[in-house]
Amino acid sequence: MCLSFLSGWGNRMDKLDTSIALHFAPVMPVSWLVAAGICGAALLIIHALSTRRALIPRLLTFGLFILALINPSILEQQREAVKDVAVILVDQSQSQKMGQRQERTETALAALKSDLEKRSDLEVRIVKAPADKTITKDTRLFDALDTTLADVPAKRRAGVIILTDGQIHDVPQDISQYEKYGPVHGLLSGEKNERDRELVVLNAPAYGIVGQPIKIQYKVEDSPDNKGETVSVTLKRHDGKPDVFFVPTGEEQEIEVNIDHAGQNIVELSAQAMPGEITETNNRAALLVNGVRDRLRVLLVSGQPHAGGRTWRDLLTSDPGVDLVHFTILREPDKLDNTPQNELSLIAFPFRELFEIKLYDFDLIVFDRYRLNRILPNNYFDNIVRYVQEGGALLEASGPSFASQDSVYYTSLMSILPGVPTGAVLRKSFVPVLTDVGKKHPVTKDIYWNGALQNENPNWGHWLRQVVIKKENGETLMDGADGYPLLVLDRVGKGRVAQLSSDQIWLWSRGYEGGGPHAELLRRTVHWLMKEPELDEKALDVRVEGNMITVRSRNQAQKDMQVTMTTPDGKTQTIKLDRKSDGWIETQIEADQLGVYAFEDTEGQRRFAIIGELNPPELKGVKTTPDKLLPLTDGSKGSIKWLADDPSPSVRLLPPGRSYAGHNWIGLRQNGDFNVSGVKDTPLLPPWLAALILLGMATFTWWREGRIK
Repeated sequence: MCLSFLSGWGNRMDKLDTSIALHFAPVMPVSWLVAAGICGAALLIIHALSTRRALIPRLLTFGLFILALINPSILEQQREAVKDVAVILVDQSQSQKMGQRQERTETALAALKSDLEKRSDLEVRIVKAPADKTITKDTRLFDALDTTLADVPAKRRAGVIILTDGQIHDVPQDISQYEKYGPVHGLLSGEKNERDRELVVLNAPAYGIVGQPIKIQYKVEDSPDNKGETVSVTLKRHDGKPDVFFVPTGEEQEIEVNIDHAGQNIVELSAQAMPGEITETNNRAALLVNGVRDRLRVLLVSGQPHAGGRTWRDLLTSDPGVDLVHFTILREPDKLDNTPQNELSLIAFPFRELFEIKLYDFDLIVFDRYRLNRILPNNYFDNIVRYVQEGGALLEASGPSFASQDSVYYTSLMSILPGVPTGAVLRKSFVPVLTDVGKKHPVTKDIYWNGALQNENPNWGHWLRQVVIKKENGETLMDGADGYPLLVLDRVGKGRVAQLSSDQIWLWSRGYEGGGPHAELLRRTVHWLMKEPELDEKALDVRVEGNMITVRSRNQAQKDMQVTMTTPDGKTQTIKLDRKSDGWIETQIEADQLGVYAFEDTEGQRRFAIIGELNPPELKGVKTTPDKLLPLTDGSKGSIKWLADDPSPSVRLLPPGRSYAGHNWIGLRQNGDFNVSGVKDTPLLPPWLAALILLGMATFTWWREGRIK
């Protein structure tokens, strides 16, 4: 055990120092040494009380004995000075790009680097956060700082200089931790008394029912001297015209917005810009509301009853989200029998209510083996055509009558149906097969049946009848008997049409020859008619990973595609999508702004990518402020400086325990830490010398005591 008694002194020469110290290395445990001292002192006291002969020689001998036991030594250390570590923390968040902040930051950084890197006893680490080309929802600098200092002991930390606008969202709140960084200085890049106006969304729902309004609460915040001033606010729907209204600043407001369609609905509120404000970016707030359908309303009109009549009904009623209105023509006007009219319990077909008054209440119309029977006047077919062209959906499942003179094709529907009847009906066994287009189309691609993919060699049951049609428009996804089109999809105006040229799909539902994926096929077809994006073969698909946006489309009709991109600051540019080996046409874009990016193709489809949060903290409260850093700088004996007043304050290295800032300078702590490279321990009393001295003193004491009487 070593008991240090005197700290050493030394001569510091560049990086090598010599330190000399006196210390004690007892030859026995301290407890034994204390016991020996107590016993010796007790004997001396007894001797002094009984007789005082040779008391002083006895005291000297006892003292030398104790000194020999504690073994005093000279400890000489060779010390190598180590560098202190200073960190320059550079804020490169989006708010730093406003005004002259970035320019001032770069000027100050260059001056600090030039000054500090000249010092041989200081290691300078420069940390930029967030990392280059990384977009974050808020400004977090101290995570990066803690990572940088993780390998630096506290006694080597000289301090931290932060180049920022003061809008930092992770400043430590624990006061006891402030000194661990050394003195912290904040060099603010903005200007005093900046002006800014901000639109703040107070409450907005994440979901809304299609066709119904939602309520949005918001407020326009301004500087105190402008409170109550009237400003214009613009409500912009990405698929509609903007609405402009006027509101007072500083007061809560509420508006209603209709949800137009299922899926993403992007709404943007923007407030009138204020003269001289530092940025207009936070004058806008984007809202993402996911539209959901309350119920899917389907009108199913069946012709004469047949064996597969329940297939459609069972499919549609099995979905709790579907409201089904089903009419079956049980008795046609030309049917002759002897049943008295007053004994019939059938309901008259409400054609006017369904096809005129409430036609647009339905999301989908299905004709199942329907034929002309003088029940539905021709003008109602005109209504159906108009309904489809304006965005509705029609599915026609053909029966044998489609090939006859009673075919619904010979009405206004001929202008929207993709297949033309040839007058032939094939009554033979066949297995439906996917066409080359069908193998890639999302409606029929990757259909599983009995646990296996059915794209190449489908293990499906046979059908027994097909109406022969000639495809005039649209895409054929499935072929039937003798290669004639079986399932054809087409886009008509804003709406969609599907045509199934057979009434035999019910055989699959009954398990005939193993059956087939009737439910999945019909479900996908119906959802394609409902314009579900995941089943749209031409839909834009926008995905975000970090700040990388991938824009792609399945469109097989084009080798490439031109898409218009609108950035969060309102600028537009055209980007090109190229064909890839996996069948997609796509491109990747590296985002450099927070907010909503809009993409629109040549057919008017719009998709959106959100970088960060819709309304990130980084764009809230963008005025330069010392308030967030002030507790940390004060607690660490640092300072706050404005670069607008002093673009490059000088830096001094100061010993610990004092203030580290002055009028036009900032200070870093000079710790003077070192590593010990060598140690030399030299005893003051070698054992042989201690033994001789003790023997001499004992002899002298014995001699002296013998002479005293």
